[in-house]
Amino acid sequence: MALTPNDIHNKEFHRGFRGYAENEVDEFLDEVVREFEVLLRERQELRVQVEESEQRLARFQEVEEHLQRALVVAQQTADEVRHNAQREAELIVREAQQRSDQMLDEARTQLKLLEHDLLERRRELDVWKARVRSLLESELALLADESGSTAAASREE
Repeated sequence: MALTPNDIHNKEFHRGFRGYAENEVDEFLDEVVREFEVLLRERQELRVQVEESEQRLARFQEVEEHLQRALVVAQQTADEVRHNAQREAELIVREAQQRSDQMLDEARTQLKLLEHDLLERRRELDVWKARVRSLLESELALLADESGSTAAASREE
């Protein structure tokens, strides 16, 4: 059982032969009671402080748990965003590659058409040159025949 200031104050001592001076014992017990009351108040204040500290610690631990959960969620979100961005970048690269391949194919097809058209134009030019040469040669031959006929007619005259 815990000793209280009242227990100390109300303590009665039996008187013995040549016992202690009663006033000194009473004064000492009064002093002990005062000190004991101070210690009890301090003890109570310390208990209150410990309880408050424990409550604050519990709140801090709760806040820490919330922060850790928030950090985990933030990390997961960041990972997910990074993963989605990477997938989107890969998709963009793939689409760009496909467009590039398609444009290259179209350019090759266009080049083949232009080359074919150029060949056709060269053939047409060669045919036109041959016709013009043939026409010129026949005109030259006619001129030569006419010159020869005109020279023979002048000689005959």
